[in-house]
Amino acid sequence: MMESIVVFCGSSEGTNEQYAKDAFRLGETLAKANIKLVYGGARIGIMGQVASGVLAENGKVLGVIPEFLMKKEVFHPNLTELIITQDMHERKLKMHELSDGILMLPGGYGTLEEFFEMLTWAQLGLHQFPIGVLNTSGFYDSLLQMMTHMVNQGFVKQENYDMILVAESIDELLTKMENYKSLPVPKWLTKEQI
Repeated sequence: MMESIVVFCGSSEGTNEQYAKDAFRLGETLAKANIKLVYGGARIGIMGQVASGVLAENGKVLGVIPEFLMKKEVFHPNLTELIITQDMHERKLKMHELSDGILMLPGGYGTLEEFFEMLTWAQLGLHQFPIGVLNTSGFYDSLLQMMTHMVNQGFVKQENYDMILVAESIDELLTKMENYKSLPVPKWLTKEQI
């Protein structure tokens, strides 16, 4: 059972109002399931929506934000806990350490960068967390098509593509994540490296 999920998503709300609605509803769903939200700590965009959804149901929200964004005053003021890091890299590492599941909502470059680093770590066997993509309104259809192309062209193994759990429904995605069976840890990794 997942106790906390890190959610990577946009710091804007995008052009489709469904993105923000799904983010808020995801937050509500996490709180009702007693799953702590770990996220980037902002009050803006769909990041703010998912946190507000959790808080609306009296759930726990742990924000992790770099110092320079604190100075821009984009942090959410009502979080259960807020951790301030020196930079973006430390932020991402801390978010990973504090969660046992990874979920991506619609977002931009930063969202993709965070998602792909976590996916790469899973491919290398550095973690065995479930990795989910909430594909609201087909937002990630083109990305998933590109990743399938990478498989077909021999750059990504099918088993590594299959690690990505995708759904347009929040409940379906969380069920897939709860039932996820990870790949075996590569034999060349030591316990200290995991």
